Amino acid sequence: MFGRVCCFTFLTCAWSIGFGCTINAADLDPRRPAAIEVENVPVIPSEVFQRLRQYQSVRQTRFRGWSPDGNGMLIQTQFGNTPQLHRVQGPGYDRLQLTFQDEPTDGRFVPGKSDAILLTLSAGGSENDQLYWQTFQDGKVKLLTDGKSRNLLGPVSHDGRFVVITSNRRNGRDMDVLLGDLVQLGTWTDLLQVNQQSWSPLQFSLDGQRLLLNRVVSINETYLAVFDFKTRKLTEIPPPDLGAEKNSARGKVAVGSAVFSKNGESVYLTSDAIGEFQHLARVNLKDMSYEWLTQDIPWDIDHLELDPRTGQLAFTANEEGSSVLYVFDPAAKDSPRRKLATPQGVISGPEFSPTSTELGFTLAPPNGPSEACAVDLADGDLNQWTESEVGGLNRKTFISPTRIQFPTFDGRQIPAYYFKPKIAGNKKVPVLINIHGGPESQYRPLFSGIDQYYLNELGIAVIYPNVRGSDGYGKTYLQLDNGPKREDSVKDIGALLDWIKLQPELDADNVAVNGASYGGYMVLASLVMHGDRIRAGIDSVGIANFITFFENTSEYRRDLRRVEYGDERDPAMRAIFEKISPAKNAGKIRSALLVSHGKNDPRVPFSEAKQIAPLVRQNGQDVWTVYAGNEGHGFRKRDNRDYYSAVVTLFLQMHLK
Repeated sequence: MFGRVCCFTFLTCAWSIGFGCTINAADLDPRRPAAIEVENVPVIPSEVFQRLRQYQSVRQTRFRGWSPDGNGMLIQTQFGNTPQLHRVQGPGYDRLQLTFQDEPTDGRFVPGKSDAILLTLSAGGSENDQLYWQTFQDGKVKLLTDGKSRNLLGPVSHDGRFVVITSNRRNGRDMDVLLGDLVQLGTWTDLLQVNQQSWSPLQFSLDGQRLLLNRVVSINETYLAVFDFKTRKLTEIPPPDLGAEKNSARGKVAVGSAVFSKNGESVYLTSDAIGEFQHLARVNLKDMSYEWLTQDIPWDIDHLELDPRTGQLAFTANEEGSSVLYVFDPAAKDSPRRKLATPQGVISGPEFSPTSTELGFTLAPPNGPSEACAVDLADGDLNQWTESEVGGLNRKTFISPTRIQFPTFDGRQIPAYYFKPKIAGNKKVPVLINIHGGPESQYRPLFSGIDQYYLNELGIAVIYPNVRGSDGYGKTYLQLDNGPKREDSVKDIGALLDWIKLQPELDADNVAVNGASYGGYMVLASLVMHGDRIRAGIDSVGIANFITFFENTSEYRRDLRRVEYGDERDPAMRAIFEKISPAKNAGKIRSALLVSHGKNDPRVPFSEAKQIAPLVRQNGQDVWTVYAGNEGHGFRKRDNRDYYSAVVTLFLQMHLK
């Protein structure tokens, strides 16, 4: 297969027709969507599409909440070109599609209203989300926001009367906190006008009189507060008082999740105030005293969900990327906390059913697509409500990853997940290193149909490192790449290359790197620093130049990014950016490069892609570009995504032996 593809594509890369005009072969590729423009990309052979199609057809399902009348649950999945919302009435029941939008659509039920849903979607990947109201009686959709600004959906009051959003409609920059009336649809009231701050509304109290909000300075520094609707007063919940010496030694404090207790007299929250990880605490709102509930769990506690009927609390612990699910019952004196048995995977969006008998959530295992599930709280039995199609493939062939660690330059051990293909004989296999974005994200062991294609069809090993700066391994690790230490994370990739060289089954002379967003920067930086050991790089919506990134990224994002990357207005930091930005070092890149970008990207501007591609071409390297006019920060429409996956496949086939 490799030989046939390479011969075919080299013969059809480009040719001249009429009047001396040179045309890329891909310009005549019938499978290329009209919104995508390419350069140097060959026509994709039909044999690539034929086998890849099955892996591209693997569906994922996400739980989006229970129907208030108990008539099933809301899910998000994709049958057409974009993900849409569906209703499922019971485990194994057929899906009933509810939304039919051209753009990816998300949303939720409103408490007490089973005949309507709130929808969020944006046009062309712009991320200027709009809020809509759709009724089931006539199927009509009503726009609730202005149709232009960026509007992020927050919590809905427990009586279904109000919704809170953050919106930059006032000046295009500041994300103010607004209260929306779900009876007088489209009526908005300012709750909090902000000035270059970032506030996240979290939850209404059960009586609807107060609102929890979190002011985010960075992933390491947040400030939780309670807003009183009657007095319009904002009261901060301070971190615990550990004494003067310990208070000064612990540094900045971050609160992750927070919910009101049933009686509203306390708040459950997660915070790293007493250690490396986000522990669960109950805070008395009268005296602001803390009671710590999970100090024996040496991992981050992430998702919190309170049952408004019983007062029970569900939460998950992130144990090296996998989720462990717990339920805490404050009324149970002897054993208030119990662990629920769930398969290995990542759990998100837990929500108690209207009858308080089940807990629904999304379960994403490493060896299959994500599904909507529910656990029976009485007996602990797990019910899988959906079974996502896997393109006719045999699920038994899907490969799960192994947790590994490798030593790096300063003696630390860097965690990673290693997908190992089935290897025949003593053959060494090529390697694809996938680097996550963020940079404060964490690769968690999730299923990818495309990864399974690389493993089972191309025989490529896939490795996901969580280099320094990744979330999930403590706040010290999280800050190891901040500001001037940015390139230390790139050195971690060099250490991974050293580890690959020591593995008898891996071919250290055939390595490619892939990443999106900040991961795209890591790809380019790795090609600069370690290019003699990397054959090819795949940069998707990546940062090429930190200075131009700050100049052109959306205004509402700049301050948050400055805390992580460094402030380009500071002369010393600017000098570091001048030194380390890949665009300033493009002459050192001697690897093949694939660059993809959505032209409507509000996070990493399209100008970053336009900047790096021609610079690397000047080195005489093979550079492919794939640009989509109807996408933003990544390709979400299926036709674009499927074509791009085929381009990546052909790129790897041509550049890895």
